[in-house]
Amino acid sequence: MSDTELRTSETIEEGTDGTSPGAWAVLLPAGRYEAERLVHHDTLELTGLDHPARSRPGDLVAVLVDEPLRLVALGRVALPAAETREDPDDPQSEPGPGELVITYTRRVLDEPVRVHGLALDGPVTGLDLAVWRELADRLGPPPARRSWLVSLDLPIEAASPAEAVRLFWSYVQELGPRELPAFVSPAGDELAMQAFVLGAEANQDPEEDD
Repeated sequence: MSDTELRTSETIEEGTDGTSPGAWAVLLPAGRYEAERLVHHDTLELTGLDHPARSRPGDLVAVLVDEPLRLVALGRVALPAAETREDPDDPQSEPGPGELVITYTRRVLDEPVRVHGLALDGPVTGLDLAVWRELADRLGPPPARRSWLVSLDLPIEAASPAEAVRLFWSYVQELGPRELPAFVSPAGDELAMQAFVLGAEANQDPEEDD
């Protein structure tokens, strides 16, 4: 899966109703940024948001984290899996606040960009389109993609290969990326292998810690 480059130098497409898209700044809640770094997702789903302005599918989004304020992703508002209505007995009533679903178009989760002079008034803040463009342009072109080899080795005691595989997946699901080190190297350069835990490089040689 790959991120789609959003070419901010081109004309931004109109929204589904024929009007120009809006633009929004979305501030990730505490802990969500680290969770997004651990596992790849094509969309960002946020619930329990209370914002007065209503975003529309196709609106542009800048995803940020605070303390300090940093830009970590770009995206577009997508339709939620199920809309909620203000009056569930009236199918013609206006949609309720529900969840906010954002389809990622560009991610810089590992190298966020500092943002200065941008005032946010809550989890979701309306932006001028020019401000969104300026934020997007600061990311520059996306880096070239390449092939990587990623492995996870676990010593497992079992009575058979099939049981060992079952135990392997059980440990992976139970411990996950917060505890298990994954080993990654550029394809064809295994000597450059690095271990990652919690989405960051982690030294696995105890002798080097002494």
